Amino acid sequence: MRLIGFAVILILTLPPLVVEGQQAMKVYRIGVLTLGLTPSAPPVEAFRQGLREHGHVEGQNIALEFRFAEGRIDRLPALAAELVRLKVDVIVTESNAAALAAKHATQEIPIVMAVAGDPVRAGVVASLARPGGNVTGLTLIHPELSRKRVDLLKEAIPRIALVAVMWNPSNPASVDFLRETEAAARSLGVQVQAIEVRNPAELDGAFKAVTKARPNALITLGDGMLWSVRTRIVDFAMKSRLPGIYPDREFPEVGGLMSYGPNPADNVRRAAVLVDKILKGAKPADLPVEQPTKFDLVINLKTAKTLGLTIPQSVLVRADHVIQ
Repeated sequence: MRLIGFAVILILTLPPLVVEGQQAMKVYRIGVLTLGLTPSAPPVEAFRQGLREHGHVEGQNIALEFRFAEGRIDRLPALAAELVRLKVDVIVTESNAAALAAKHATQEIPIVMAVAGDPVRAGVVASLARPGGNVTGLTLIHPELSRKRVDLLKEAIPRIALVAVMWNPSNPASVDFLRETEAAARSLGVQVQAIEVRNPAELDGAFKAVTKARPNALITLGDGMLWSVRTRIVDFAMKSRLPGIYPDREFPEVGGLMSYGPNPADNVRRAAVLVDKILKGAKPADLPVEQPTKFDLVINLKTAKTLGLTIPQSVLVRADHVIQ
């Protein structure tokens, strides 16, 4: 009888241990929806690292489901719908377009914007402080960025009089970017030739328009689609001997002259923090959308030498990273 009683007690104590073990083994599925990244791109690796720092290891307690639109905004809705059918626990997006596609696909699954333009203007969230709904995340927007880029370009290359500005009119945030860039250029006596690029198929036509305009320099406005084709843009600029300033450090890393802006990899690491909070029970509506606080100036001196430019010391000393 004592053995039977002991066995009953033992059996009664086992279920919590089994349940506890099952809970520890739960695998969360995180959907990643982007315009053009690949699983090995630096921002994706930064996201993985951010997850690991909070105890989420791919292949152990999380699974990442990637969907890439290859620069085509029209593919995003179908890819977002795929992630919803997979019943992922969180969707992480890159760009306003990806966030909008995810929001239209689901009002239940939490969405974290790792990289976004102006999510309020785009209609993704109600406000930065109180996003509401199922979306939160981080924005790359800062009101002084466009003016600062024009100022830096003019200081680095005082002779410029006409700048070609490549922008995506399909991106709602780009309207403000362009307006701010034009205002900054006017204040410095610089003319702007706006060149529209809605998708990668329009790039060749845009390059021809830039060549026809015969500008002294090139500016590319912040946009996920343009980011995805940065190598083509930089190659064109080099062949055309056009110095340029860009929104992301990945441009000078592939040969562009300069960039000034937030580091997307930092945003992506921070996005991992928000994903961790949501997996632990936080609601996106209660997590304010975060704005960047640090901006990096990156200069490619090898490109400057190729273009026959000498970057003034007053600009070089302010660089956060110089590519030799």
